[in-house]
Amino acid sequence: MRTIRLITTIAFALTLLLSFNAEAQKFSGLDKSPMDAASFPSNYKESNKLIKIIYSRPQLKDRKVYDLAEPGKVWRLGANEAAELHVYADMELNGSKINKGTYTVYAIPGEKEWTIIVNTDLNVWGSYFYNEKNDVARITVPTSEGDESLEAFSIAFEASDKGVDMHLGWGTVRVAVPFTK
Repeated sequence: MRTIRLITTIAFALTLLLSFNAEAQKFSGLDKSPMDAASFPSNYKESNKLIKIIYSRPQLKDRKVYDLAEPGKVWRLGANEAAELHVYADMELNGSKINKGTYTVYAIPGEKEWTIIVNTDLNVWGSYFYNEKNDVARITVPTSEGDESLEAFSIAFEASDKGVDMHLGWGTVRVAVPFTK
């Protein structure tokens, strides 16, 4: 009788232990629009960054850019949370000062030009809560067409004569946003 009780107790303890262990190891799968970051300088060995953006990268998947980033409507500049811009030194965009700090970036896409918006709202899902009163800077820049089609929305930075340009690309749509020092 004692042996049966001991075996039952051990079996119960093992079951309980295994159920806790299995519960603790649940991880979510890979996001359909994975988060990424781009910075300048882009060299990972360089720790003294000037600017960095964290954004999610939606995929076209046989859709068109302007079906996902609707012309004339505020867009979160990517997927999921609105893109988060980190500026590590005071900069300017279209003559408006952007102080060192963290911001949200939105866009109003158009087939010939995009308006890029830097805003003080943080931790915002999508563009549902966009508040124009919190804009720090806006610039309208022309679109151009790239040679290759990019499946995933992409952002890259490049040095310019007056600062750094933020390049947006998706499908064959290209947009360059000039930040100045």
